[in-house]
Amino acid sequence: MKLTAVIIDDSDINLLLFKHLVMRNEDIEPRCFSASSAGLEWCQTHGADIVVVDYMMPAPDGIEFIRRFREIPGMGEVPVVMVTANNLVETRYNALLAGATDFLTKPVDKHEFTARMKNMAALRRGQKLLADRAALLAVEVAAATRTIAERERETIFCLARAAEYRDPETGGHIMRMAHYSRLIAAGLRLPDEEQRLIFEAAPMHDVGKVGTRDEILLKPGLLTADEFAIMQQHASIGHDILGDSSSPILRTAAIIAGTHHEKYDGSGYPNGLAGEEIPLYGRIVAVADVFDALTSSRPYKKAWQVDRAANYLRENSGSHFDPACVAVFLDAWKEVLDIRERYGDTDDAQQQ
Repeated sequence: MKLTAVIIDDSDINLLLFKHLVMRNEDIEPRCFSASSAGLEWCQTHGADIVVVDYMMPAPDGIEFIRRFREIPGMGEVPVVMVTANNLVETRYNALLAGATDFLTKPVDKHEFTARMKNMAALRRGQKLLADRAALLAVEVAAATRTIAERERETIFCLARAAEYRDPETGGHIMRMAHYSRLIAAGLRLPDEEQRLIFEAAPMHDVGKVGTRDEILLKPGLLTADEFAIMQQHASIGHDILGDSSSPILRTAAIIAGTHHEKYDGSGYPNGLAGEEIPLYGRIVAVADVFDALTSSRPYKKAWQVDRAANYLRENSGSHFDPACVAVFLDAWKEVLDIRERYGDTDDAQQQ
């Protein structure tokens, strides 16, 4: 491990001597400066592993140099040796307060100097090794965390697909409505982390349908009042399935599953919530889910044209849907169409 020793002294003889002594160690490269300001400027750009600075320097003096050096990012722990002919306790105390690590007294003994450099080099190597290990550990932890998160997302997606296999909806639906949901969240200026969270949780909105009987779930025609009451239970079932999880994604999914069928005027289900009583995530997904359902083919209906679906959102803004969610969704119309095209289903080509 190659180290850099910055040596600052206004005596050319001392600089030559210190440089010669440092070069005895092939692992330390000396950088010599006769002006403390020049040495400080070099350190600000290149950093240093060891610093040897004379106390009696033209401004800034040794103590002021150390103080400014410690303010350079990453230089807070670098070993700094101050050389001084001043044996006053107050001077050394001030140097220690400024950040000096050790002292050498003039006239400098070459054997003592060599020993000091050896000790400072060992200290610096230990610091850098520890920092490298900490950085490596951080990388490994981040990689492990990403792996866990990816597996969690895969599990969530598979569970969402499992629910959809019992439903006439297509696989593209969960991708489209997830992207629509993130688009609305972005338009509402939610933090990036919340945008990501709703994107990953939205596909679970109908997971409660795993508890709905096939003759109701797959019925090609309109449901009777009793059948619709049973169908409505999927919102509460989804919330119950996901609600006890410790995962932030699944907890968010539980909120979405339980509230995305609530309506802004309070006429929705399962709890008849109104306005801002409905969690924002549920209000967002309501717009995304209904728009995609309207513009997708089902065994019992053809896909609506996108303009007709957009008009439906406008007409029901403030009654079924949160007006703010509708507004940002329609304001991002180009992105909406891009998502629909990217994750489109071939059987949606016939529209009405």
